[in-house]
Amino acid sequence: IFEKIRDKEAPANIVFRDEYVTAFTVLYPDTPVHILIIPNKKIESMNEIDDEDSIYLSKILLCAADLAEKFNIADSGYRLINNCNKDSGQEIEYLHFHLVGGCKLGKMLSLPQESREFMKSLKFNNF
Repeated sequence: IFEKIRDKEAPANIVFRDEYVTAFTVLYPDTPVHILIIPNKKIESMNEIDDEDSIYLSKILLCAADLAEKFNIADSGYRLINNCNKDSGQEIEYLHFHLVGGCKLGKMLSLPQESREFMKSLKFNNF
């Protein structure tokens, strides 16, 4: 679906676009501000990045900072999240970043019980 949004073949509320990145709001947001930022080049995940892709990553970071200002979350705080592969929760094989904010976000990770038990078995004390 991201390729179709990027190519203007699928509807989306695009909030930023240039030659390197496209950013659009999420249809069912998890936070008051929830924007996806994608490179205009198809890259499946962070594991697929190479040196020539560095321009896309820097443009994504600059876009995120600009959008945080535009959506009034820069001062209160926000997260820029990338999930890489299955265990992280990546559902679409197209590199993308979630810009989220507009409310207190809480802990960085909320591990499922299975992962919490695994961490306990490794003797990590904070689980």
